[in-house]
Amino acid sequence: MFVKIWRFATLMPTALSAGMALCHLMEMPARRNYAPALWSRVTNIEGTYRLFGPPVGASIEGGALITAFVLSIFVRKRRPAFALTLVGAACMAAAQVAWWLFVSSVNSRMVNWTPESLPANFTELRDQWEYTHAARAILQIVGLGSLVLSALAETPTEPARLRADRT
Repeated sequence: MFVKIWRFATLMPTALSAGMALCHLMEMPARRNYAPALWSRVTNIEGTYRLFGPPVGASIEGGALITAFVLSIFVRKRRPAFALTLVGAACMAAAQVAWWLFVSSVNSRMVNWTPESLPANFTELRDQWEYTHAARAILQIVGLGSLVLSALAETPTEPARLRADRT
């Protein structure tokens, strides 16, 4: 029963984190057509996306990552659930690494941007921010799918009554 509760505690923040990432991905085509000043104002971490970071978004994403790795320890002797859980945790970790390597650096610069002070390499930085968020969305969706499949791998395919009749 403990593992079932832990699975739930893993799937909920993972689903919420993947949902936030999917929002970024779905908004990307429109945002890429914004004028630089509008893009800067809309995406600035002090603006529209402020809850995607600390404390709300960061707590959800951190919780998803930690619970997924702990779940992989709990199911380490269960095949194929362990492999699927580990893939899910690895995808969440890869999404974190991508954020720290490619998004964080742009976010730290964006704090000081104004529509009048956009850097000369704005397009390059915008694309780095946008495409990394897209890659993170894919990683998180694959991670969520793997975690759901790991739960389904341990779900009986027939009613308990029929299983009991065979023993």
